[in-house]
Amino acid sequence: MLDARRLQLLHDLDRLGTIARVAQARSYTPSAVSQQLTALEREAGVPLLERTGRSVRLTAAGRVLVRHAATVLAALEEADAALAAVRSGSAGPIRIGAFPSAMRTLLPRVLVALGTQHPALELAVTELDPFLVPGALRDRTLDVGLIHDYDVVPAPDDPLLEQVPLLSETVFLASTSDISDMSVMPWILATPGTLCHEVTLRVCAAAGFTPRARHHADDFGTVLALVAAGQGVSLVPALAAADPPDGVRLTALETRRRTRAACRRGDATRPAVAAVIGALLSSAPRFPGDVSLSESGVAAAHGNQGGLHAER
Repeated sequence: MLDARRLQLLHDLDRLGTIARVAQARSYTPSAVSQQLTALEREAGVPLLERTGRSVRLTAAGRVLVRHAATVLAALEEADAALAAVRSGSAGPIRIGAFPSAMRTLLPRVLVALGTQHPALELAVTELDPFLVPGALRDRTLDVGLIHDYDVVPAPDDPLLEQVPLLSETVFLASTSDISDMSVMPWILATPGTLCHEVTLRVCAAAGFTPRARHHADDFGTVLALVAAGQGVSLVPALAAADPPDGVRLTALETRRRTRAACRRGDATRPAVAAVIGALLSSAPRFPGDVSLSESGVAAAHGNQGGLHAER
């Protein structure tokens, strides 16, 4: 019989790439991880890893076992969730991860609702970049997390996570005036390597130009302040643009940001997790995809509605 904890380590190795990173994620020593993976090979009866110096990679048998490990781990989560329903219901600690704009807009209403409807829950919220949420869920440092992607940069499916759609937001071009040629304007971009940075590059590339970066900022409040100060233009999703500074014009584009609630596969039936996801689903309609911004805050597109256009 294969040991489920060792299967988890093998799946971690496939995801993280090195034994050292697996050890760090699980608070083990690298030697302990290696010993557990060697024991798993004995249980499987075939080599699962190819070792070259300090590096390892999965054999064909190892890749087959990783695919089955996702199913096994999800089934164990489901069984644990069923036991939790019998044992304690909607009670005990529940850890939620959310990105900054959701923390400011969506989460406060959710926490109030959960406190009223499920007072036995011990809620703990952490502000976290959506890129880090899947790993935190798999590593069991979160129970529910908010993740997002954009239609121009879709996220790959994760076999270990269940995801529930919550929001589809308009993305706006934030500027201080009508601008006919975005290609000549300075841009406020996110840090290179981030999802927001890649989204801006792809949206601009579709319009036929590469944005000229003047500043880099990841907090949308800072981005909007820089736009208001005349430092450039930027892309901002609806949740982050509900209360723009004076003088900032928001032009709706076709691009959408899509937010989902995620948990470990098989864990959605756990009463505490189900309560959080239910509260998120109930609160999300209060923030529809086209968030109601004041008429003075949203600019008419003047021929650019639905996309950016560079003068040729």
